[in-house]
Amino acid sequence: MADSDPAIVVEGLRKTYRDKQALAGLDLTVPQGTVHAVLGPNGAGKTTCVRILATLLRHDGGRAEVARYDVLRDPDQVRYRIGLVGQHAAVDEELSGRQNLEMFGRLYHLGGRRAAARADELLERFGLESTGTKAVGRYSGGMRRRLDLAASLIMRPPILFLDEPTTGLDPRGRTEVWNAVRSLVDGGTTVLLTTQYLEEADQLADRVCVIDGGRSIADGTADELKARLGGDRIEVVLRDAGQLSAAASVVGMVTHAAEVETDPDRRRLGARVTDRVAALTETVRALASAGIEAEDIVLRRPTLDEVFLHLTGEPARADTSTVDTGTASTATDTARTAKEQTAEEESSV
Repeated sequence: MADSDPAIVVEGLRKTYRDKQALAGLDLTVPQGTVHAVLGPNGAGKTTCVRILATLLRHDGGRAEVARYDVLRDPDQVRYRIGLVGQHAAVDEELSGRQNLEMFGRLYHLGGRRAAARADELLERFGLESTGTKAVGRYSGGMRRRLDLAASLIMRPPILFLDEPTTGLDPRGRTEVWNAVRSLVDGGTTVLLTTQYLEEADQLADRVCVIDGGRSIADGTADELKARLGGDRIEVVLRDAGQLSAAASVVGMVTHAAEVETDPDRRRLGARVTDRVAALTETVRALASAGIEAEDIVLRRPTLDEVFLHLTGEPARADTSTVDTGTASTATDTARTAKEQTAEEESSV
């Protein structure tokens, strides 16, 4: 694969289950060495897309290539070049971290000596060398997910699929996984990430694809998507909710905003602004002149949560259709029958 070639190309991808259309002409291009996040509400088609790209499911129409190999014509070549980390850990809790990695190495026919050497390399890379002999059942959530990532890299795949990798983790564990993903990308790995956390996409992704109804409805950097909402906001929290109407008039006059949003229960109002510094300075001065006391005044940029709501019409939430495949388990998962795969997918859509 040449350096200029995309790692993943999806064109007009379609998949239907009985009367339910999971993918309706999805387009997606992922450059090499980047993190590309896929966001969407429940049933949008995120998991269906990942399963097709991982050769676990056959699509009905369109085209999908991974590392320049067609997922239908060359599934073995695709599997050799990918790692897959599902939402649920695939490691054995009774075994130690080192024993788990050696086991995965042997499943990939590395042989005992090479599997042990690769296990040591990965434990060191993911900061788990001091816990390599400890049973995984005693690992923290973040440590376990880092071990999942390590297992997915036994064969050094250039492309990694991560399906909601930090679901259920506390902030410390989430940060540990984020740092591990950044390290992978710095080393040249391409990551396709599905996530329920908009902050995660904001932190990790070079580009974000929002899908709904089985189609891509927006694709760009986080900043490009946020710019669709019209710039920054100024938000004011008042000491006295009774002054909310007067404060809204003042803020509207200062910012020239078409609309000033108010929240009486929280004594809060907000409006879009074009000049951040001028809006803040003039709002503070105008409120003081009007005798309106503010408890807090902040400037902030739109969030991906707001972008998501604007594009899809509903708040971001967890996708209940999940890839229950685990790390480094592509060979095991593809051994399932087509009937089993279809039944699982129908239940998730």
